[in-house]
Formats: sequence, structure tokens, C-alpha cells
Amino acid sequence: MDCLFVEREVKSANTQGVSGKVKERMQAAAEGTDGGARPMLLFPEGTTTNGEYMLPFKSGAFLAGAPVQPVLIRYGKGRVSPAWESIDVKWQIFLMMCSTHSVTAYELPVYIPSQDEKKDALLYAHNVREYMLSFQNCVPLRSSDSRLQDKRAYHTIVLGQRLVVKKGPIEGNSPSRVNKKLQ
Repeated sequence: MDCLFVEREVKSANTQGVSGKVKERMQAAAEGTDGGARPMLLFPEGTTTNGEYMLPFKSGAFLAGAPVQPVLIRYGKGRVSPAWESIDVKWQIFLMMCSTHSVTAYELPVYIPSQDEKKDALLYAHNVREYMLSFQNCVPLRSSDSRLQDKRAYHTIVLGQRLVVKKGPIEGNSPSRVNKKLQ
């Protein structure tokens, strides 16, 4: 399937990051030099939510400055959410197999970046996110500024583990910010 796997905890100066690999593949697809590779499917939030919020997008999917095909995914309400991450993966798979689910994908019009967006991946990511949020008739979503680090802190608390703080912020988030979001 030619997947690009993300290893968030592995940072090495001698390995190309996922963003670089994504950029190369997207540029090759835009130039027609990808050798007929399958289109890339990216989740620019970098994590999952409860289906009611859209998180800020990471810039990796937008570094190539190539047009993107936004898709909104809506999971039906059920006893088990495919986005749950606070339970053991074996239990999640078991519970998913024991219940029925529905999913609807809404293919939005292709988003073609402006010259400014091509030069600024963060601007491009932000504008595509706002574009997707504007399709409230498809999937009513609320905007959230939460990040993966906030989610990890939340899971730590939910699982009853002590939140360890080492000299200053936790990956960019202070404990007070995390606690405010949890209240």
C-alpha cells in the first residue's frame, strides 16, 4: 500500500521526516512523475477527536503547495467510537467487531492554493481547515485549538497516571493550560 508510518517519538538527524516524504510524494504526483502511485490519504490533524471538533492542521500535508482534495468523515453514533484511544487496542478492536458502525465521507471541491499559500504551509493548512469548517451542512464541527500534547495529558489523567512535568512546559503546553481544558 506504500504507507508512510509516523514514529512521533523517533527523532534523528540522519532520517528524513514524514513531512519531507509527504512533500516529495505530493510534488511527484503534481508533476506527474510519481509512476502511477496511489493518491495520498492524509489526516492533517495528526490525531483523532470525538468527531465533534476539528483540531489545528499540521503543515506537512501542505508543504508541497499542491492542490488538495479535502474529505470530511462522519462516523455514526454508536456504543464504540473508532476514534477511541484511551482503551487498549485489543479491546477496541473487539468492541468494534461486536457492534455495527456507519461512516459517511463527504468529498469537497478541490482546494487550489494561492501563491501566498504555496509559500507558507501554515497559512495553507489554516485556510484549508477553515474551508472545511465552512461545510457545516455536511458535518457540523466546532473548531478547537487542542493539540496532540493536550490529548496525551488527558489520557494520562483518564488512565489514572500522574502527569509528570519536567522543567517547564509539557511539549509546549503548561499543566495549567491542560487543566483548564479538562475543567
